[in-house]
Amino acid sequence: MRLAAWYILGLATAHTGALTAQAPDTLGQPLFESHEILQLTIQAPFKTIFKDRDQESEEHPGTLSYVDPDGTRVNLEVKVRTRGKFRLQRSTCDFPNVRVNFKKKQVQNTIFHNQDKLKLVGHCQNNREEYEQQTLLEYLVYRSLNLFTDLSFRVRLAQITYIDTEEDDDPLTRYAFFIEDEDLMAARNGWQVLEAPGIPPQEYEAADLTLVELFQFMMGNTDWDAFKTPPDEEYCCHNLIPVGSTLKPVYPVPYDFDWAGVVDARYAKPDQSLRIRSVRDRLYRGICRPPDDFGVLLESAVRQFRDNKDAIYALFQNQEGLEQKYIDRNIEYFDEFYEIVNDVPKANREIVERCRRW
Repeated sequence: MRLAAWYILGLATAHTGALTAQAPDTLGQPLFESHEILQLTIQAPFKTIFKDRDQESEEHPGTLSYVDPDGTRVNLEVKVRTRGKFRLQRSTCDFPNVRVNFKKKQVQNTIFHNQDKLKLVGHCQNNREEYEQQTLLEYLVYRSLNLFTDLSFRVRLAQITYIDTEEDDDPLTRYAFFIEDEDLMAARNGWQVLEAPGIPPQEYEAADLTLVELFQFMMGNTDWDAFKTPPDEEYCCHNLIPVGSTLKPVYPVPYDFDWAGVVDARYAKPDQSLRIRSVRDRLYRGICRPPDDFGVLLESAVRQFRDNKDAIYALFQNQEGLEQKYIDRNIEYFDEFYEIVNDVPKANREIVERCRRW
């Protein structure tokens, strides 16, 4: 694929925050090589940590501990800070998402080998059980995308006991999941994270972009953009990271699915400009293409969704901790998606005719 002039002239650069591109499978990340639920304890001054709701929040020292398979307790010194945007608002989350900063030398030969800073997605509200269910659902969206492509963020589920070192409150145990570092995700696939002020649709590998567009449609997610830079960001894109090389193809890697219809978070509301009432209302946000190209790309993508249908359903049906009502509700939601893509008139009406013109 020929890269556009703005790209060649260097307006898009490789992210160099952590490492340069490496051959796949040379990094070793035991954290993401298993789907067994981790049992962890994090002790930190959470009262002070959660007071800091700024984008540049301060790190605070804490301890992360667990028992390894041979029965040895592992204690790791960490630093914890709040992160995010919408969920940093006090009116949204009393328990916002955090970033855990490890000491690289200390984590060698542990489950966190090769990890540095990791995003942790948690339960948002302490006193609403539905939020913990939504954490599990968002985790399963990531797991579902992993079925289609290695160019996706790996995740690891944990049951974490939080101990506030400043309070006498009882320990709090909730589900949460770690998200693979973006540079390590890219390097695992032999690429780099790209930084650009915007990426036209034609710069992406067409089949990969179509797959992501259809995946977002399946999950009922409209809170993303693969082409433009958000108003409060320096680089493209919104809830999606472009990965590749400045001289080679570009691939879209989505993340942050808490506003998806599958999750259906209490605080999630679609953008008014989309003219849908609920995040459960599917709206195709993929770009329009020439009819012949569109047909071929969609047919190939739909075939992959058919091939992975049983595996996706099994993820939700077999997830430990997920209540049956959330399983049933989302299996029905997925059934509706497959009814659309397996029916030509419905697919034309809901996908082809509702694509975004560029």
